[in-house]
Amino acid sequence: MGKFRRWCMGRQCIARNGKFYLYCSMPNAIGIGVMVADSPYGPFRDPIGKPLIKNSMEDIDPSILIDDDGQAYLYWGNPNLWYAKLNEDMISISGDLIKDPSFAKGKANHDFFHYQEGPWAWKRKGRYYMAYASTCCPEGIGYAMGETATGPWKYAGMIMDGDPRSGGNHPGIIDYKGKSYVFGFDQSLRMKTMSQPYERRSVRVKELRYSADGTLEKLPFWTPEELKSVGTINPYQNVKAVTMAYSEGVKTAVASTLGNLKSATNGGKIPSGMVLTAIHNGDYIKVRNVDFSKGANTLEVLVAALYGGQIEVRRDAIDGPLLGVVNVNYKGEGDVWRSIKTPVKSLTGSHDLYFVFKGKHDLFYFDSWQFTGNR
Repeated sequence: MGKFRRWCMGRQCIARNGKFYLYCSMPNAIGIGVMVADSPYGPFRDPIGKPLIKNSMEDIDPSILIDDDGQAYLYWGNPNLWYAKLNEDMISISGDLIKDPSFAKGKANHDFFHYQEGPWAWKRKGRYYMAYASTCCPEGIGYAMGETATGPWKYAGMIMDGDPRSGGNHPGIIDYKGKSYVFGFDQSLRMKTMSQPYERRSVRVKELRYSADGTLEKLPFWTPEELKSVGTINPYQNVKAVTMAYSEGVKTAVASTLGNLKSATNGGKIPSGMVLTAIHNGDYIKVRNVDFSKGANTLEVLVAALYGGQIEVRRDAIDGPLLGVVNVNYKGEGDVWRSIKTPVKSLTGSHDLYFVFKGKHDLFYFDSWQFTGNR
């Protein structure tokens, strides 16, 4: 299933029985595939060696719901909504593939629903919800509600109207620490450099609120304000560098894909999971709401030097007060992970941190960081 790994698009991942299952649609009517891993970071493998769904040109944008009784459902489709039951193994189908009559193309209610593609199913307080890309183009986010995981569905309204600032708007909806959030996309990054919103999607998120009857409060189009934090970052424990609220320039990769890794003899360890890569001069990451209740006097980072460089640590803004500078005075060691410590100015309270990268060429890989308190 190598071609699935290379071209996986329109995807959703779900955990079950200690495994992570990734469902993805493929171009050119190849179908919908499934991959499995022991970690959400991967590596993912193909458990069946063929598409899980190969039905028609409509086989795109899979979504997964595991109901309270343990039955899992797979939904997908453009311009119709399809669904099927999954067996408990999550890699085989139970029964037939069903075109949902509530959303069936050509019926009056389809025109009322304005279903396009990108379904996202979830359940809350005994009610079933189906959000989807709606009213193309530009797409908004519509939703329907039902009494069971297979409907019948009733159109409930728009979560967000379409807007010329984005051609598409596929939803993703989660609950986290007592709040609900909807993810979608606009073209804000593209519009920084282009005069028109070509098809390059920037992921955005807003808080989603429910009314007493279970319906959703309609949201305005994506606006740039940040969401309120629902927690803090503990800087006195090891924090992965991929933990961030925003970034410029950097990319991520699974550490094990970066070569035959080893730790430096004078301090270091071999990382696991995801690390930051493609770090160049002027790139940065932002970490929100870091709680320095114990103050700080030392910062320790775990890096693997390519050409080497510096990490400026700044408070509350990219050009905010400088807390300290980590000098990565090594090069040609992209497979050697070193622990580097540097003194920092003390601070208390909760602050946003900016790790700003300086140097020439590819600087280093960055795994994690940790502060030492001064009290």
